[in-house]
Amino acid sequence: MELSKILKQDLKNNKFKKELAEIYCVKPEETYLYSERFLKVIENYEKTYTPVENIGLFSAPGRTEIGGNHTDHQHGKVFAASINLDVIAAASPNGQDIIQIQSEGYPLDIINIKELNPDEKEYNQARSLIKGVVARFIELGYNVKGFNAYTSSNVLKGSGLSSSAAFEVLIGNIINGLFCSNEVSAIEIAKIGQYAENIYFGKPSGLMDQMASSVGSAVAIDFANTENPEIKRVEFDFTKTGYTLCIIDSGADHADLTGEYASIPFEMKEIAKYFDKEYLREVKKEEFIKQIPKLREKAGDRAVLRALHYFNDSERAEKEAKALETNNFEEFLSLIKESGQSSYMYLQNINVCGSAKEQAVAIVLAMCDEILKTQGAYRVHGGGFAGTVQAFVPINILDEFKSKIEAVTGTGTCHILSIRPFGGIQFK
Repeated sequence: MELSKILKQDLKNNKFKKELAEIYCVKPEETYLYSERFLKVIENYEKTYTPVENIGLFSAPGRTEIGGNHTDHQHGKVFAASINLDVIAAASPNGQDIIQIQSEGYPLDIINIKELNPDEKEYNQARSLIKGVVARFIELGYNVKGFNAYTSSNVLKGSGLSSSAAFEVLIGNIINGLFCSNEVSAIEIAKIGQYAENIYFGKPSGLMDQMASSVGSAVAIDFANTENPEIKRVEFDFTKTGYTLCIIDSGADHADLTGEYASIPFEMKEIAKYFDKEYLREVKKEEFIKQIPKLREKAGDRAVLRALHYFNDSERAEKEAKALETNNFEEFLSLIKESGQSSYMYLQNINVCGSAKEQAVAIVLAMCDEILKTQGAYRVHGGGFAGTVQAFVPINILDEFKSKIEAVTGTGTCHILSIRPFGGIQFK
């Protein structure tokens, strides 16, 4: 019997329930839904192309930023984790110089391996990410050939969960599995993803998103050396804490926020410039504190406050990782809440400047405060101004929390997630 037929039969019989339970943080009896999801991807692959004897299954998770809000672009420290939402794929070599990727709900992307130059006209398109990942593998000396793939994603768009990074890591894992004998490390795949996003996609992102997705679990990252950041995987079983991770969509409009986001690194760099440095990581906090009176005159008060947030939140990201390593979850929650307060007061990425009527993220934070009171923790999630809020909610009040939050933000806006212990993988 063909291997693909055996694989489909095993999925129908839910043979992989133990593995799926570990990957998706669910009970073994709940894994049939995930078996069906992989089975559907194979079936859609066969409808899109033709059935093949050997087929590979791949997965790459979205990520959640836990600590270090807007610290990575100043070469600071961050703490992030993969989540149990992912992009999955069925893929197989096609013996040609053409890569075909059909993403569920989108047009078919066709890439010629002989034509991989960056193209500004393709910025912000999935095909540019595919080209960038393939090009980088080839530059590194790997013999990448054509393949067909069908992908499906449940990583929420516009939620700050990094669906684009998950897609990059997925393509990296497909190439690694099909053509590189899985010898390329998770860290290298993350760097390849960042290369694709920077050079081909036209987005000057840091490395946090790709690293959290590729490495998996909770990951502490120090960007002092951005070419070779210090990566530390933190093993911690969140399922035993009695808390659940929630990501709440504020419903805020993302339009016309480029200037708001750009002002943060710009103002932080203005502070660094005063010390003849390019990034705040190169400035000592004690020297910064001494010079605050002059910095207020030179760069303005908001820039000073944002720099203070950087120094403290970069330190907090490291402390959060250590708190989990020592099983001090209460300290971890306290640090999460401190981070959120710092983002609100110092970083000031909650409300758009001058907007009195629309303050959606602030409303969500206020509701979290009203419901949780002294329990759990909450903070802005990601870039801020619009988007999402992260909350760690006691399981015993989860239903109440979700109900009260969605009474304000709308049905389906509170997403209950788990920290996934695996990054990008080939499912076997």
